[in-house]
Amino acid sequence: MRIAQFSDSFLPIVDGVGRVVLNYANHIADKGHECYVMAPMTNTGFRGGYKFEMVDYRSMNLRGRQYKVGVPFVDPHFQARMNNIELDIIHAHSPFTAGQAAYLYAKKRGIPLVGTFHSKYKDDFRQMTGVNVIAEVGTKYVVDFYDKCDEVWTVGESSAETLRSYGYKQKVVVMQNGADEQVIDPADKAYAEEKFGLGAEPVLLFVGQQDWKKNIERILLAAAEINNKGLAFKLVMAGMGPHSKEIMKRASSLKLDDKMVYTGHISDSNLLAGIYQCADLLVFPSLYDNAPMVIREAASFGTASVVVRGSCAAEPIIDGENGFLCEDNTADLAYVMEKAINDTERMKFIGEAARRTIPVNWDIIIDDVLQRYTNLTCNCSKCERGRKLFAFNR
Repeated sequence: MRIAQFSDSFLPIVDGVGRVVLNYANHIADKGHECYVMAPMTNTGFRGGYKFEMVDYRSMNLRGRQYKVGVPFVDPHFQARMNNIELDIIHAHSPFTAGQAAYLYAKKRGIPLVGTFHSKYKDDFRQMTGVNVIAEVGTKYVVDFYDKCDEVWTVGESSAETLRSYGYKQKVVVMQNGADEQVIDPADKAYAEEKFGLGAEPVLLFVGQQDWKKNIERILLAAAEINNKGLAFKLVMAGMGPHSKEIMKRASSLKLDDKMVYTGHISDSNLLAGIYQCADLLVFPSLYDNAPMVIREAASFGTASVVVRGSCAAEPIIDGENGFLCEDNTADLAYVMEKAINDTERMKFIGEAARRTIPVNWDIIIDDVLQRYTNLTCNCSKCERGRKLFAFNR
């Protein structure tokens, strides 16, 4: 099968959607299929060496953001490359520029289009503009895109409900994200300890964009509360984002300077693995994220998480068994963080339960992905080709 993954973000920007696309492409290629990733171009030098074909297109800087806005429709080189690529199915991981390009190419070629709903776009519109009317118009644009897809996926039941709340009325397929089984290497942990000065005190960890929409102020307020009790700990903020400097200033105002570790952007997978191993608890109270990868990644390293009860992130967690649930208030989050600091042995036990119960191997997920791709191609107008693809994929 010849498969295209269209995304508005990809490496070296290490966000959730880009990492999902990377895992899709790698595992699809491992299973013997041709896979192509179409994403905005970056100026970071050579991006070769992948198991799949990278087909990038011109992009522009997005003011105040780490992302770039792709402009595939004014990139003749990209269009020429696309004209020479035969495809059987297209998968769009965004309703915006990448998604619109995916739709036009799928329509032109008469092949199926899958669209995955990854993010709470309405919240993004509201945050960027501060105007509810614009947020409503933007949400309608998102729903209109998914209405044009042959099949729509979400990464969890909660995110499916979010999409329906936007006004989408058609069938939704839940296709969760995976997490590869990890070989825990003590050398990675030692690497992270040395680089960031960890190991002497319990470690609380946040991994993700440094963006207020991730409920990061809640983390800082809870950290200040337990700091006022004289507890020893380090709070590691791993990642970068539009509010990195503001977060540092807020932490400083709360007198947390000696507790904080800011890693910046991490592209070294061994270093990130080491940070997960150092952590006694992943603190992730985001109300924004849909099925966040970091919960599954942390669990694959035996690190438990605390998330907000009823959030999308809470779907795989049983409170007190393989992780922790808290209310969206400072006192409740601080209570769980304090427990992690005072009982690191229990954290290890719950982390092991998380490792056994939360991650689903990407290899299993991609088998389901390929089966759904095959079903869609079988049901398209080119049924003879679809039957051949089905025979190949069995």
